[in-house]
Amino acid sequence: MSRTIVVIPTYNEKQNIEIVLERVLGAGPDIEVVVVDDNSPDGTAELVKRAAAGNPRLHLIKREGKQGLGTAYIAGFKYALKSGATLVMQMDADLSHDPRYIPDMLEAVRSHDLVIGSRYIKGVNVINWPMERLILSYMANVYTRVITAMPVHDATGGFKCFRREVLEAIELDEVISDGYCFQIEMNFRAWRRGFRIKEVPIVFVDRHSGTSKMSKRIIWEAIYKVWVLRFKGLMGRL
Repeated sequence: MSRTIVVIPTYNEKQNIEIVLERVLGAGPDIEVVVVDDNSPDGTAELVKRAAAGNPRLHLIKREGKQGLGTAYIAGFKYALKSGATLVMQMDADLSHDPRYIPDMLEAVRSHDLVIGSRYIKGVNVINWPMERLILSYMANVYTRVITAMPVHDATGGFKCFRREVLEAIELDEVISDGYCFQIEMNFRAWRRGFRIKEVPIVFVDRHSGTSKMSKRIIWEAIYKVWVLRFKGLMGRL
């Protein structure tokens, strides 16, 4: 029997988390959620803990401090695998990833190994972003395709569904990226192992409330680590 666990990392998402959980859990009776919270000062974890007390489909991992997006996802992935998940999804907590696309992604993963909710597979489907950020995101994905040769249009997107076998084949403790490059690296490792990747179109809407976690450090990490991934791939080390 298929078991789907959705991993949602959080840091100061108190304004969004309750409605996100309601919509994700409402996307299907067999869907579970694990929230990985980095000790949010705004009390996000406390809201999740109270909700989880009355809902066996909701789980919480509360970490000691802000440790980064990539490590949060890895913690969630390990929890999902240990819990027996056959499908592992990941998404943001800010409502930019609309849970209404979850059924489409679960349908697509029946014939593929990794499904990506893509902003760029059919034109540009992003709402409410400043033009400079949209251009940065789009060009970052063009840059990634050119450097890595990976046939993915939205390599930096964080709305995904993995078959269990993909995460088991990737050495999670050896992932070298953290910020948005983490998304690129996970796709690249899956592609290098020959797993079937499919992009399904989504409309991405800028966060409902709260503040973006984007920073110059994250951008520069992605720029140079794409080359690291490329060279490691050529040397057969990924």
